[in-house]
Amino acid sequence: MFSDPRHKRYARYLGLGAEIAVALSTPIFLGYWFDIRWETSPWFLLGGILLGILLLIGIFSRVIKEISNTDKKNRRE
Repeated sequence: MFSDPRHKRYARYLGLGAEIAVALSTPIFLGYWFDIRWETSPWFLLGGILLGILLLIGIFSRVIKEISNTDKKNRRE
C-alpha cells in the first residue's frame, strides 16, 4: 500500500495509537454503562479499568518483543 518505508512506519504507529486508545477506553466505558444499567457503581467501572490496564500491559509487552526481535535482526546483518 505504501511505497515509502517512512509511511509504513507512520501507519504502524497510528495503528498502535488507535489500538491503545480502544483497549483502554472500551472496557472503561462498558464498565460505566453496566454500572448505570444495573446500579452497581463503581464495581464494573473498576473492573473495566483493571481490564484496560491488563490489555495495555499486553500491548506494551508485544511491542517490546517486536522491537527486541527487530534489534536482534538488525545486529545480525
